[in-house]
Amino acid sequence: MRLEIYYIPVALFAGIGLLAAILLIIASKLFAVKTDERISEIEEILPHANCGACGYAGCADYAAAVVNGGAATNLCKPGGTETAEKVAAVMGTKAEAVRPEVMVLRCRGNCNAAVRKYEYDGIQSCAAAQHFFGGSNACAYGCIGLGDCVKVCDQNAIRIVNGIADIQPGLCVACGKCAQVCPNQLLALRGTDKHYDVRCSSHDNGKTTKLICNTGCIGCKICERKCLRHAITVTNFLAVIDYNKCENCGVCRENCPTGAIVCCEDTN
Repeated sequence: MRLEIYYIPVALFAGIGLLAAILLIIASKLFAVKTDERISEIEEILPHANCGACGYAGCADYAAAVVNGGAATNLCKPGGTETAEKVAAVMGTKAEAVRPEVMVLRCRGNCNAAVRKYEYDGIQSCAAAQHFFGGSNACAYGCIGLGDCVKVCDQNAIRIVNGIADIQPGLCVACGKCAQVCPNQLLALRGTDKHYDVRCSSHDNGKTTKLICNTGCIGCKICERKCLRHAITVTNFLAVIDYNKCENCGVCRENCPTGAIVCCEDTN
C-alpha cells in the first residue's frame, strides 16, 4: 500500500488547522475589547466588600462605572474618604469626601419594653417568623430579634441584646446589607454628625402603642411643637426627624414622654 495516499489528507487538515489558527489570531487582534487599566486599579483600591452600598452590584461594577460611566468617586461608604481620594487620584479628578454614616435601628421594643404575643419556636429567622402572624411581638412594626441582620454583617457590628438588634457604631461601615434583609425595614442610615433618632417605627395610635410597648412613639406631637427648627413632624402617629433641619439641640428628646427619641450616646 502506498503511503502517499495519506499525505494529501493529512497535509490538507494541517493546512486548514494552520489557516484557522491564523484567522483566529487576526480576529482576536481586530475585535479585541480594550480594557482600561484604570478599572483594575480602582478595583484594587476598593475594599472588596461587594455590599452594593454604592448603588452597583459590586466593587468591579462600581470601578467600571467610575471609568466608563462617569460615576462619582466617593460612593464607596465602607472605604470612606481615604478610598475616595485614591479613586479620584486614579481618575485625575478632585477628591470628594464621603459623608460618614451609621446604621440605626428604629425600634426600642426590647424584652423589657414590648409585649410578646407568644413564644416563637420555629425557624430562627426574622423573615420566617414574620410570616407567622407577624412574629411574636404584639407590635407588628417592631424588631423580631432573630438576627437576620447579624448574619449578613461582615463587620460583626450587630448583635442581639435583650431581644432586639444592637448596632456598634464603631464597627459599622454603613454598607446597608442589614437594611436589605430586615423584613420590617427598621434599619436606616443616618449621618454621624446627627445625634438624635426616633427609635420607633409604629403607626399604631397612641392608645394601642401604650398597651404593647412602653417606649413607643404615641404620636403626641409634643416634639413637633417644641422643635424651634421645625425639624420633626408627626405623621400617622409617628414622629420623623428631618436631618437637613436638625441642629442637635436635643429638645425633642428632653420632652418625649415615652423615651422614643434618643441620643446616639444612649443605650438600649
